[in-house]
Amino acid sequence: MQRLDRITRNIIQCFVLSLVLGGVSAGEQPVPPAPNGIALPEGYRDWPVIASSHRIDNNTLRVILGNGIAIEAARSGNTNPWPDGAILGKLVWKDTTLKAWEKAVVPGEFVHAEFMVKDVKKWATTGGWGFARWKGMDQVPYGDNAGFVQECFGCHTPVKDNDYVFTHPAQLP
Repeated sequence: MQRLDRITRNIIQCFVLSLVLGGVSAGEQPVPPAPNGIALPEGYRDWPVIASSHRIDNNTLRVILGNGIAIEAARSGNTNPWPDGAILGKLVWKDTTLKAWEKAVVPGEFVHAEFMVKDVKKWATTGGWGFARWKGMDQVPYGDNAGFVQECFGCHTPVKDNDYVFTHPAQLP
């Protein structure tokens, strides 16, 4: 169990380092909003980590971040339901290994950033959550129109009893 905790800690440290080193340069063009009007949250790169995950079905590593409201809810166990105003962010990389550390799985190519915004009234038809995704390093909005959210919501329906959220916040000492 301690070995698994150490591995998880190492993965999180790699993600955080990637976030710090991958900051936005001054003068970059603003990222267009998702087709449903959700804007890429400002400052998300500085948000604290809630959890991490490794999807073995598509070989991706994910770090799940939260805005202040989400972090407070996660730390106090107030996540079912998450409070209005909570925003969960998921940054996704293809997994890879390093020549100097082949036994470690580390972030490779950046795949996408996706966000869930909790507003029970605004997003009533999708469980109280607004969904958005931006693909690749160029952060291209996902979806041809606002209907793309049905794909997101459909995927999250199996975790309806967990307020449509797959993530379980990582426990901290």
